[in-house]
Amino acid sequence: MSTPYTVRVAEDPADREACFAVRKEVFVGEQGVPQDIEYDSHDATALHVLAVGEDGTPLGTGRLLHGEAAAGKTGQDASVGSLGRLAVTRRARGLGVGAALVEAIEGAARDLGLAAVDLHAQTRALGFYERLGYTAYGPEFQDAGIAHRAMRRPLGPA
Repeated sequence: MSTPYTVRVAEDPADREACFAVRKEVFVGEQGVPQDIEYDSHDATALHVLAVGEDGTPLGTGRLLHGEAAAGKTGQDASVGSLGRLAVTRRARGLGVGAALVEAIEGAARDLGLAAVDLHAQTRALGFYERLGYTAYGPEFQDAGIAHRAMRRPLGPA
């Protein structure tokens, strides 16, 4: 059985727009995150990944910050990347798209020589990330009115 989607690094403006459309649908539309805080200056330099269905429909996205862009989210540790803005459309949930996006981001982080990946998980998604090897640390905090916890996963070889 073939996989009903593919995951790739967003390489061109059309891919980036597809990533932003998924984020708008999930974060702004479903979760009520204000649009003016959903997009930020890091979007221009982040590595974005995109999942698309066999028909080309965008199904999910995520991004990786590294270096100076990630410093504020990783305790100033340059060896740690920051996974964020992971979103999967309602129609694609349960297909493994989220895990495939995380795997692609971790692969990109390894390619950049990073030793670990941090993220800020919505508390309702903690179990998802724990199944992928992430460990929560620090207190719960609010981001865009949604409860979150910081999590980290050391990266070993692929």
